[in-house]
Amino acid sequence: MKEVSYVLILVILFAFSFSCKKDEVVELPTNHIQFFGFTLVDTDWDDPTDNEVKTNYIDEVFEFSNVADILVVNPTDNIIDRMEAMDNLQMKSILHISELFFEQVGTGGQSGAEYDLRADYEDRWNTFVVTNQLQINKNRIQSFYLGEEPTWNAISFTALKTAADYIKTTITTVPIMIIEAYPAIRQLQVPNSVDWIGFNHYGIKDPKNNVTFKNEFSLLKSKINNTQRLILIMDTHYINALHENIGGIALTEMKDVASSYFDLAKEEPKVIGVFGYFWPSGFDVTTSVGARNMPQNVKNEYVKIGKYITGKN
Repeated sequence: MKEVSYVLILVILFAFSFSCKKDEVVELPTNHIQFFGFTLVDTDWDDPTDNEVKTNYIDEVFEFSNVADILVVNPTDNIIDRMEAMDNLQMKSILHISELFFEQVGTGGQSGAEYDLRADYEDRWNTFVVTNQLQINKNRIQSFYLGEEPTWNAISFTALKTAADYIKTTITTVPIMIIEAYPAIRQLQVPNSVDWIGFNHYGIKDPKNNVTFKNEFSLLKSKINNTQRLILIMDTHYINALHENIGGIALTEMKDVASSYFDLAKEEPKVIGVFGYFWPSGFDVTTSVGARNMPQNVKNEYVKIGKYITGKN
């Protein structure tokens, strides 16, 4: 009887040990994800849903972000103080610079607008570089956001490459980023001088497991070379007609949307950053809800993900 009992105990212990290993949660390495932040943080957008005039939200995001965007419109825009303000909060700037290089020349293309390279793009860029002492301040810049849905907006590969190549002749160490609209991914051509590439497709409840999103993500990956990296544009805004009516997503379920994006980022070693679109409300449509006005459970998820990526406590 003692021998039988002893064998039985061993069997039970082995089964328990096997069960624990089977159910054990294995954390994926995330050190490839280096950057987290939101868009519309310093882009001259005043959230219409609050009772104050405010166009800079770095005080609301710095505790769980290490990047944020600054809009540049004119070559003489002086943004030194704004870059310094971010730097003082352990954040680096992502500069929207498309308007320095491109202008609308007509209607057409997939978006209904057609853009082309400005004839004076070199002078405009050089003026901006001098105005903002970029050779001195380049360490405060994390990325130049050059292409805002370039293929979607009928910017040719040649024009995009010319602009990116020219930036690299002046500031070689700052990554150049483009974000494409999902319907145009198949036509997208990525210049070698572009470092970070992403795409946007909103209103999807579980992007990590959604077949359409996964196919688009795979297609985008097929467009990049071994040294280029991916940016994941996290859906952090809410529009009833899109998210609720089409996506079937309740406002409180935007927490699950964020979690799915982060799980996808952890799985893909080429993802270097996760950027939320967008922080303040009222953009795209007046009734849109931005990340800052999400339910608390959703905002808590953004904070958790951001602190995990940035290491900020």
